[in-house]
Amino acid sequence: MSSSLAEPNAVPTTGPEVLSARMPRLDTGRLVADMVPPPRFDSVRFETYVPDERRPSQAEAVRRLRTFAAQTGSGTGNGSGSGERRRWFRREPQAPQGPTGVYLDGGYGVGKTHLLASLWHAAPAPRERKAFGTFVELTNLVGALGFQQAVTALSGHQLVCIDEFELDDPGDTVLVSTLLGRLADAGVRLAATSNTLPGKLGEGRFAAADFMREIQGLSARFASLRIDGDDYRHRGLPAAPAPYTDEQVTEAAHGTPGAALDDFDELAVHLAAVHPSRYGALCDGVHALFLRGVEQISDQATALRLVVLADRLYDREIPVMASGVPFDRLFTEEMLAGGYRKKYFRAVSRLTALARDAGRTAVAAG
Repeated sequence: MSSSLAEPNAVPTTGPEVLSARMPRLDTGRLVADMVPPPRFDSVRFETYVPDERRPSQAEAVRRLRTFAAQTGSGTGNGSGSGERRRWFRREPQAPQGPTGVYLDGGYGVGKTHLLASLWHAAPAPRERKAFGTFVELTNLVGALGFQQAVTALSGHQLVCIDEFELDDPGDTVLVSTLLGRLADAGVRLAATSNTLPGKLGEGRFAAADFMREIQGLSARFASLRIDGDDYRHRGLPAAPAPYTDEQVTEAAHGTPGAALDDFDELAVHLAAVHPSRYGALCDGVHALFLRGVEQISDQATALRLVVLADRLYDREIPVMASGVPFDRLFTEEMLAGGYRKKYFRAVSRLTALARDAGRTAVAAG
């Protein structure tokens, strides 16, 4: 964990930061440079992944991903972006069409992100020529840079890894399908994780012919690699810790180095003014977040922004101490049963884990 929370009677040092007063401004170079495995997965490697002997597919996944990593930068799919021009001038036959990436499919808790981050670390490509980000971060990057600039920024890479592939609407489907197609055409090797086979993405959600055509085109870009294991999706929401009082949260924030203290409603409003691609920068230098007056969210747009913030906090292992409603009641029952339920369940799970981190540290400090 990134910090220690102060014991209740600690002497305050400097006042806490206020996230809702920050307005991060990022250049395009940082947006792309920040696409690396988060701190939580900075030290993982293939060697630290322990396959379940009862699940042979896990060891097979490691073997195939090692091979995939070794091929990165070998001259096939080197991300130079000049393959099409060379074929044109030399009149060379176009390379056979087929999967140019690998797709890790499996339930929660089987180590897909561990393996994807290990692939990124193992690929013998310079750090600046490989990228790692969640599906949401990739769509946010396109939103911040524009489609063509995003293609240009990533076309020179040798490897792009996309974690938690999720297609929530036809617009994202078309966007990502087109982007990955352009990157694959430029010779970029692709790897992704998901809880759904690529040919099944979006199934049961949208029935439009155009949407299904895009899904099938995207599926053809990847060779699926199934990873079996215990699936934790049916365990339901984790029980969140009991919230603190406003006074406890405020006092702890003023005694904790690197703290940020925000009123929940003000932070929720402020997130609308900050592009989601900059939520990571919003948390720069923050070692613990203190929230007063957490309320249940009923607005979908606000809820989805909070999902992104929860992901960035979790990636950076920033504990969260809060008053108000517990995090397992952050979203309405309707939201938890709707089309974005996977996002909301993930956010509740992650915020609950960070709240437990805050509680354990506070107890240890006491």
